[in-house]
Amino acid sequence: MSIQGRAAEFTRVGDEGGRVIYSFCPDCGTTVHYRIDVQPGLIAIPVGAFADPSFPPPFLSFYHDSRRCEWVEVRTEPLATFG
Repeated sequence: MSIQGRAAEFTRVGDEGGRVIYSFCPDCGTTVHYRIDVQPGLIAIPVGAFADPSFPPPFLSFYHDSRRCEWVEVRTEPLATFG
């Protein structure tokens, strides 16, 4: 895979000081990919960026209950969860 084209960046600093650098379309604001400072060399691409409906389902969920709004209910199984 190669990444081409214009992108704007936004850096978010987490509660514990970690940084995530989001690259997004400067025209519509859609996140195209992001990098996490504690995982150098890894570029994450949100699954929603792929238009193919047969794209394999996710197998990991990086989700933390302490950040969840009360009305959010995560029911997908058998995802492995971390947090």
